[in-house]
Amino acid sequence: MNLIKNLPGPFLVFLGAVSLSFGGLIVKSFEGSTLWQILFWRSFFFIIVVSIFLFISYKKTVFSALYKSGLPGFIGGLILSIGFVSYVFAMYETTVANTNFIIQTQTLFLAIFGYIFLKEKVSKLTLTCIVIAVIGIIFMLGDSVTPGQMTGNLVAFIMPISFAILILIVRKFPDVDMIPLQLVAGIFATLVGLIMSPTITISTYDIFLGFLAGFFQLGFGFIFITIGARSTPSAFVGIIMLTEAVLGPFWAWLFANENLPISVLIGGSIVITAVVIQFLDKFIAKKQTQ
Repeated sequence: MNLIKNLPGPFLVFLGAVSLSFGGLIVKSFEGSTLWQILFWRSFFFIIVVSIFLFISYKKTVFSALYKSGLPGFIGGLILSIGFVSYVFAMYETTVANTNFIIQTQTLFLAIFGYIFLKEKVSKLTLTCIVIAVIGIIFMLGDSVTPGQMTGNLVAFIMPISFAILILIVRKFPDVDMIPLQLVAGIFATLVGLIMSPTITISTYDIFLGFLAGFFQLGFGFIFITIGARSTPSAFVGIIMLTEAVLGPFWAWLFANENLPISVLIGGSIVITAVVIQFLDKFIAKKQTQ
């Protein structure tokens, strides 16, 4: 654990983004499992890795840390679990590229919600970025001619919205510990998968994929990002996280033969451009105030 903590923050965030980028490929690789079974096993193994991390980090005070997160941690975990559920649903119903590009709109939703609930000012540049992102999304959704794929695209928006709400909770309650919150999210998501699945019995191969998805892809991804973000400027974290949006569709194209329509590439590029402009603006503004 000390070895991980001694690594540079930006490098850890990068490792986390690379780890998360394999999510779509893994979900697409399941052979016979339903999306609810995938959700259950992915979340089950996620609980295991987060629990191990908690006990290593907090040792005898782990239950105290869970208790101290209180109601904000409980609600934050519930919100994050909704994001987990929507992620699996979106990856199951639409393309990896669409899902990954839509996820990147989280910073724009954060600006909107910050203005509404925290009375944070929204600059003209931010408004411009939101308009640009909407144009890109229209390009992407315009390619979704099948009802299933359109549903997947719409559900994918729950992820950036839930993340933005989660960040608002953290800003409102800055003392909330994010790690216990992740355990709460994993438990909620596991329960949803258990309730929605007629049976959780799946093939050994699919259980192994669930292990890869929950323990390594999701678990290590969140742990790396959580640790790395502590010593990395938030704007820089956002730019590094774009690695997930770029690599996710690439893995799906390389290993799962998922073709990328030109409209998705154009729309996704527009969304990424809007997000980069927004992050650079925040990064420059922060530097000027220092």
